[in-house]
Amino acid sequence: MKKNLIVAVGLVLAGLSAPVFAQGNGFIRGEVGRSDVDFSVDGGSASDDDTSWGVRGGYWFNPNFAVEGFYTHAYKTSFNDGFDNYTLRLHGAGVGVVGKKNFGGAHQGFFVGGRVGISRGVATFDVDGDVEEAEASSAKPYFGVNAGYDFSERFGLSLNYDRLQADGDGLEVDVDLLTLGAELRF
Repeated sequence: MKKNLIVAVGLVLAGLSAPVFAQGNGFIRGEVGRSDVDFSVDGGSASDDDTSWGVRGGYWFNPNFAVEGFYTHAYKTSFNDGFDNYTLRLHGAGVGVVGKKNFGGAHQGFFVGGRVGISRGVATFDVDGDVEEAEASSAKPYFGVNAGYDFSERFGLSLNYDRLQADGDGLEVDVDLLTLGAELRF
């Protein structure tokens, strides 16, 4: 089923004419900020925060609509219980659609936007750096909103809020990200 969907999407994209792509822009963006992570493990819960970073890339079909793919490193912590060293890492990758409304021209001036799609969140818990004790991985919806300023048709900055989730093996994770992003369009 997944292979058929991938082939169908590939055929649709291959069938799009060059003039459609000539109107848009590819983009890449980097984001850095803070993550607020809520954990729930077999009835117990905890929360923590950390520095997060991510990269996104995609294609603006017009100034208001794009598709994107992304990778986000959301959280990492290490601790020792007196016997072993433990490391917990959270990251996610996904694909989705982006909407944006500029209050100047196309990719000019102040803007507000949103994004939504599917992400695969992964939580890994390692002991002594080489033994993977548990991994929670799941595909879940993600969403985000942002506001910013496009300095030109090729460069803009934004303040972003995104929500990612993962669960599995008795572990549930909700991640709220507040980041500053810089986007280059080409």
